[in-house]
Amino acid sequence: MSEIAIFNFIMIFFGILGAGVFILLFFISAPYGQHIRKGWGPNINNKLGWFLMEIPTVVIFLILYFIGGRTTSIISIFFLIIWMVHYGQRTFIFPFLIRGKEPMPLTIISFGFIFNGINTYLQARWIYTLSALYPNEWIFSPFFIIGASIFIIGIIINLHSDNIIRRLRKPGETEYKIPYGGMFRWVSSPSYFGEITEWVGWAILTWSFPGLVFVAWTFANLAPRALSHHKWYLETFPDYPKNRRALIPLVY
Repeated sequence: MSEIAIFNFIMIFFGILGAGVFILLFFISAPYGQHIRKGWGPNINNKLGWFLMEIPTVVIFLILYFIGGRTTSIISIFFLIIWMVHYGQRTFIFPFLIRGKEPMPLTIISFGFIFNGINTYLQARWIYTLSALYPNEWIFSPFFIIGASIFIIGIIINLHSDNIIRRLRKPGETEYKIPYGGMFRWVSSPSYFGEITEWVGWAILTWSFPGLVFVAWTFANLAPRALSHHKWYLETFPDYPKNRRALIPLVY
């Protein structure tokens, strides 16, 4: 069986699995952060957990970039930079900025590690080996310009929202508080909204089925969790703003 046939099988199966996960997560909230609870096996430090969960996105992408034979292409380098802007921060910076002390179950870390490994393979292998070669002129195409612009907007929302959350706690504090400002004016989980926006941009700028599957998986994972966050805020804080939505302003 050729690699492209195996690749397509993995991509289709991955997409179907994402639909199942989307439904499941409306009934079972992933047990980390404020939703941490017993019964999910041993836990480890959350900083180490996030690092281990995200490291495949950097290592696998770099390996497939270097073995793909397209390392000198300008557009290939742009794709690498765009990917690493998000996952470099997510792997080497974000975990060590976390102020919460809640541990992470090894079960969740394992799921995240596997997802990131498969998804990174799909994205990088398509771009650097299996797709038709993106010409350097692709950076002037409407797909790349619009997609990159949406990606930048998404990462700004994501990083700004994470910063607001971190600044809620003074050194040594562990309790949760109501966040205000930025996209928190409209939704309870703006960092999730920003991340979904990023990968919508990625799907457009790569104009690929793997990119589309990534968007679908991101939404499937984060939309139910955003709703869980929203319900938790409403139940925990009687004065929580009632006009906020869970994830998408004015809609959801």
